[in-house]
Amino acid sequence: MKNSNTVIPTRTTAEWQALDNASFLHPFTKHSDIREEGGRIIERAEDVYIYTNDGDKILDSMSGLWCCNLGFSTPEIADAVHQQLTHLPFYNNFFQCAHTAAIEAASRLVDVAPDHINNVFFAGSGSEANDTNIRLVRRYWDSQGKTDKRYIIARENAYHGSSIASASLGGMSFMHDQFHTLPNVAHVLQPYQFGEGQLGESEEDFGRRAAQSVEDKIIELGADNVAAMIGEPIMGAGGVRIPPSNYWKLVEAICNKHDVLLIADEVITGFGRTGKMFASDYFDIKPDLITFAKAATNGYQQLGGVLVSEKVSKVLMADEAEFAHGYTFNGHPAACAAAIKTLDIFERDNILQRVRDDIGPYFAERFATLGDHPLIGEVRTIGMLGAIEVVKDKQTNERFHKDVNAGSIVKESVTRNGLIMRAVGDTLISAPQLTINKQQVDELVDKALKGLDETAEILSKNHSGE
Repeated sequence: MKNSNTVIPTRTTAEWQALDNASFLHPFTKHSDIREEGGRIIERAEDVYIYTNDGDKILDSMSGLWCCNLGFSTPEIADAVHQQLTHLPFYNNFFQCAHTAAIEAASRLVDVAPDHINNVFFAGSGSEANDTNIRLVRRYWDSQGKTDKRYIIARENAYHGSSIASASLGGMSFMHDQFHTLPNVAHVLQPYQFGEGQLGESEEDFGRRAAQSVEDKIIELGADNVAAMIGEPIMGAGGVRIPPSNYWKLVEAICNKHDVLLIADEVITGFGRTGKMFASDYFDIKPDLITFAKAATNGYQQLGGVLVSEKVSKVLMADEAEFAHGYTFNGHPAACAAAIKTLDIFERDNILQRVRDDIGPYFAERFATLGDHPLIGEVRTIGMLGAIEVVKDKQTNERFHKDVNAGSIVKESVTRNGLIMRAVGDTLISAPQLTINKQQVDELVDKALKGLDETAEILSKNHSGE
């Protein structure tokens, strides 16, 4: 429902767009386009829907930005934040200080994390958390006298944040083109069989080849020089790229063999996406560090951090030197209150079981029907994550020429039909709220099909020269 106490003034969409263009530099935006075309002004949100300033109702199948896993209508979280702000609006956790909200949140996160995790280092976002991982890894090895261990191995097309350090870990070339990346980061094959697999190669063989690229890089660099390997259990922003079932156990064994720390970036896959609280449990691996953010507070507050294994924490705690790293808002009281209430709701409403046994299987069944469309070469789902691959030729999976921007045409078409999906090249991705109901899943698929039909008509007209 609309908040009658809002202090935001009422303006026409044109007025908002003009003010936007005058004052707001947007993230991940081509500013010439938004200034020419005007941005979509979101006025409010409820359940799984967003509403524009013009009153358009749009089903948001991206959960905000992978973060509102419980939907947009969780007033209990807002109330918890408000109560915390009236009790203790802020205090830092530096210099032997701690506040109760951070302590409780840390304890609750350890409780729901994989069994080998026993500590939490808070941050304000996934980017900050992955910056922290670099510092934790460096300190872990330095405190043991292994100061040559500097390299971190990541994957091509990975996304680990947009700060200088976290974007260096990421493997997106278009980001790297805009700054000088950090040294001592090496990238290997992404586990994306649709795009990287060889003709006739089985899923198991591809998984083995993708994992072997990690070991090959460790050997190339020298194990004594490699500190860690980082990867998203499921590559999210890169296109919901689901690894072969054997991939992660092979990578874990390789890291253990060569004394390399394993970091699982669960900013997207954490908090129920796969039907497990963390995808590390889904893939049965025990990372030394787990990055979290986004859905930790259902998007209601900014909170990220690192879940730290006992293996790493006991070394850091034995270190006589100060760990000279932190942020003003480490474990902000209001953010921690939001996280605590979010975990309460997960438990109360049996969210994980719902994803595993009810809405997840239904989403997979309905989303799979998109594969019947002539433009779709592959459909992938896992838990409440889905992707479709847009192709020119369904028989050969030949892609459209990159200048066609087929994925962007699909994205705009589905938006016109009242659905938010995200385009990653010619891959369209979806990450619906874990609270979405079956009727809304049907609505999601129906609107996606309408968008695909509209795209096919547009591409046909363009191809025929009309």
